[in-house]
Amino acid sequence: MPMMPLFFGDATFFLLIPAIILSMWAQFQVSSSFNKYSQYLSRRGRSGAEVARSILQGNGIYDVEVEMGQGHLTDHYDPRSRKIVLSEAVYGSSSIAAISIAAHEVGHAIQHDTGYAPLALRSIIVPVAGFGSRMAMPLLLIGFILGEGGYFLVDLGILFFACAVLFQVITLPVEFNASSRAIAVLSNEMYLDEEEVRPAKKVLNAAAMTYVAATFAALLQLLRLVLLRGQRR
Repeated sequence: MPMMPLFFGDATFFLLIPAIILSMWAQFQVSSSFNKYSQYLSRRGRSGAEVARSILQGNGIYDVEVEMGQGHLTDHYDPRSRKIVLSEAVYGSSSIAAISIAAHEVGHAIQHDTGYAPLALRSIIVPVAGFGSRMAMPLLLIGFILGEGGYFLVDLGILFFACAVLFQVITLPVEFNASSRAIAVLSNEMYLDEEEVRPAKKVLNAAAMTYVAATFAALLQLLRLVLLRGQRR
């Protein structure tokens, strides 16, 4: 039997089309929401960095640093170094978008401080997921090329890819929970006025959809690989 193309040219590729469309839509939503609400300065006038530090202190967290990073929408919390890294457009800006994203990243720091189980689990599988995402496709490609002699490599590649998919699945509750914590703080602590909370929710909901799209794409790709494996046998 000739080798079945791994990426294009077979019927299973069409499984990925909905994921591609959803990913493009999610990226458009997050970019447009951020760009729109970056133009709306909060009435309180506090920058993303100031809000992040204030929320940390309000939760009794004094060992997490807030620093400025490079790039666009590269904001993240690093549990290993205990640092919140905010992009330039967030760190010094007092826009609703900047404050929302800063509060979201603080949400991750609070998760870490309180021992939030999904975050702890995600941290544990990060090395396995990273290794799996790097090794999966080379193993699958070699396995399909070898044909019958490569079944073991195909199965191993699917297992590695499944680890990466598991990471994506666990990431969903982590991200949604961080956004929920952010909105609760921004509402209750009055970092934003009442009418500014709704735009903040829109920014964070749009950002969350990128994780939904990534998880959906990963699950469909895993299904596709399993189908390809069955066809090869």
